[in-house]
Amino acid sequence: MRNRLFAIAAIAGAMAAPIAAQAQTTITTGVAGGGGTVVIGEHEGIIAEQRPAFREYIVRERVPNYTISESVVVGGLLPETGVTYYDVPQTFGVTPYRYTVVNGQTVLVEPRSRRIVQVVD
Repeated sequence: MRNRLFAIAAIAGAMAAPIAAQAQTTITTGVAGGGGTVVIGEHEGIIAEQRPAFREYIVRERVPNYTISESVVVGGLLPETGVTYYDVPQTFGVTPYRYTVVNGQTVLVEPRSRRIVQVVD
């Protein structure tokens, strides 16, 4: 009986693995002085084709630049105070993240944790 339950559990686990893999997206960013890869769930950041238009949008909106002493890298945390986060316009895709400009670089941030999920290069 135990062998049968173990076999059923193993088959169920094997069938669930591809579904779990589809629910994640890996984004790799190249950042001067750092960078990295971060898995950000089923939501993507700003896709490569939209990045030039997104950068133009940031310039047009005159988003202020915040200076911090730490490097701006994927996975880094932004300060708890002093940084303002903005909604990403729907024209660039629906995303749960916010954006801001830090040390001259536009970044997408997970608003609850203040963790950088993408440096928009």
